[in-house]
Amino acid sequence: MHVLIIGAAGMLGRKLTASLLREGLNGRAPDQLTLADVVAPPMPEGAPVETSLVTADLSAPGTAEQLVAGRPDVIFHLAAIVSGEAEADFEKGYRINVDGTRALFEAIRLTQPEGSYKPRVVFTSSLAVFGEPFPESIPDDFFLTPLTSYGAQKAIGELLLGDYSRRGFLDGIGIRLPTISIRPGKPNRAASGFFSSILREPLNGQEAVLPVSESVRHWFASPRAATGFIKRAGELDTSALGNRRSLTMPGLSATVGDQIEALRRVAGDKAVALIRRERDPVVARIIEGWPQRFETRRAEALGFKAETSFEDIIRIHIEDELSGQLPGA
Repeated sequence: MHVLIIGAAGMLGRKLTASLLREGLNGRAPDQLTLADVVAPPMPEGAPVETSLVTADLSAPGTAEQLVAGRPDVIFHLAAIVSGEAEADFEKGYRINVDGTRALFEAIRLTQPEGSYKPRVVFTSSLAVFGEPFPESIPDDFFLTPLTSYGAQKAIGELLLGDYSRRGFLDGIGIRLPTISIRPGKPNRAASGFFSSILREPLNGQEAVLPVSESVRHWFASPRAATGFIKRAGELDTSALGNRRSLTMPGLSATVGDQIEALRRVAGDKAVALIRRERDPVVARIIEGWPQRFETRRAEALGFKAETSFEDIIRIHIEDELSGQLPGA
């Protein structure tokens, strides 16, 4: 089994790579692995399979064709320009998030005569495909009305995935990820980045800035759960999806205040005191237009699972990223 991961240098790409090498898909380990990103992906330590590293821009001419020339059986398309950057740089967002995605799908379609090559393609989408006005809880069949460029780009990707799957060019599944918290590493340009930084930095004894009100509510899952979603999407029988190829993933609905109180229970008042309130109207405008609760019975019936408390999410971060112990403890 040949597995291609596009966006392999990112946090989810690295975690997915490690999980595949450790557990495989449906218990079957890949015998060939291609890791691609616009920056050099890291070589997995002690990789027991043939591993190729590709540093290239998916939207550049010829890149998609190069990546699918080896006819990978499973393709994980994780690469994207994140929400804040896609809003700030209109052309770059559409080039990476739309043109790159269509280039990949076209390269798959044109690799071999029709019907002779049909890989599983897992496309990571976003809750940003939805826009106001919202019901109290977003159902599985809620229509797409994105209110940001990033959301529009992800919605276009979902539509392309559905049509290329309907035509039999690929076997696609789109998963709308919750906001991933707590993301390890340094902050990125995602508008949602503070949802991680207000927990991650205080857990490391550092100050963090909160740019929105504590009443802001959102939909969350840990990196561990998100990695599980992506792997599950690579394994399941997609016949159960019919023509509705994209799914909203399970998550935890919580306010910023809930996050802070969970931090207090796990790490104490000293950690909470490191959060500095400094409203950012641009971030607030983007975030406050995002949905807050979802009904995810369809995904849950297919075996997708997430955490049920923010304390669990914080403890997962401590276990996975901090060697199970708070700094200075």
